[in-house]
Amino acid sequence: MAIRIHFTVQDLARTRVAEAPMPLHELELAVRALQGRSQPARFEAWRRRARAQLSVEARMALALMPAVGRSPGFLSPAKAGPVDELLEQVRTTPRDSITANMRETAMRNPALPSWSRDVAHNASLLTALCTGLRHLHAELLAPHWNQFTEHLAADRGLRLQQQLTGGVEQLLSRANPMWMRWNPPVLEVRLMSGAEGDLQLEGQGLLLVPTMFSRRPVLTHGNPVAVSYPVCQDLSPLEAASHGFKPGRGCPAHVSMLVGRTRARVLTAIADHQGCSTGELAAHAAIAPASASEHATVLRAAGLIRSLRHHNTVSHSITPLGLALLSAPEGA
Repeated sequence: MAIRIHFTVQDLARTRVAEAPMPLHELELAVRALQGRSQPARFEAWRRRARAQLSVEARMALALMPAVGRSPGFLSPAKAGPVDELLEQVRTTPRDSITANMRETAMRNPALPSWSRDVAHNASLLTALCTGLRHLHAELLAPHWNQFTEHLAADRGLRLQQQLTGGVEQLLSRANPMWMRWNPPVLEVRLMSGAEGDLQLEGQGLLLVPTMFSRRPVLTHGNPVAVSYPVCQDLSPLEAASHGFKPGRGCPAHVSMLVGRTRARVLTAIADHQGCSTGELAAHAAIAPASASEHATVLRAAGLIRSLRHHNTVSHSITPLGLALLSAPEGA
């Protein structure tokens, strides 16, 4: 069972990858991941910490965004920008739009709380929801946002390269091959909810939105329609946090003693800047590019980092083994 997204020539020409992170869209996916049980190795430590910090308003917003199923689209617009500005746009959404959106959501998600019917005509309720979204963002995304941005930028570079060399067809076929299948001119998207149907893009194209939180695609109805796909990186900031790694803390002395001071600095720079290129790594570690490439080769052979080549550019990311080395207490 799948949602079949039909493309016209105009849709193919207007299909693109999101240019910048979309805080509220990513927040919805984070909220879904928070309530789900999938990928325990990646998310469980993050889930435990976040659940302990949720405010009353945050739990209200949580109630409208289930782990599986439809949620009100006006709460998570697929737009880039500062969080406060986006939340103000949510708060000032026209009442008619909220009413229609809530009615459509309730038809597909009968488990919505009864108070949700009053959101459009109760200003204090809508304000509380926006406060809840702000609290959720502060707990779920803000501590990791700089690293998220780096991961998303690296992924976008990969997708643009795919589009450049293989066109939109290669972009669509490789975005999430396990759950999205390109069968020209139709993209079949298998959602977690098991929803089935046909969707026409009406010449607006499709917006592909990379995310850290969901391997299964999430479809967002809007103008244009947006579909999420997982970033192509080896290790997410949430996995780093679950190991106890703190970006920017510097290189542990015991690691320098083991692999050498410069190589330890290179390893730490990669952990702090996941997906960095060799040139960027050299700048972060304050060494020559040739030296950075040499040290990366040794670290890769030892299984401490992975490197991914996209034509003339190589991006580096730390492996769980490398992260465990940096995170281990001295003497452990």
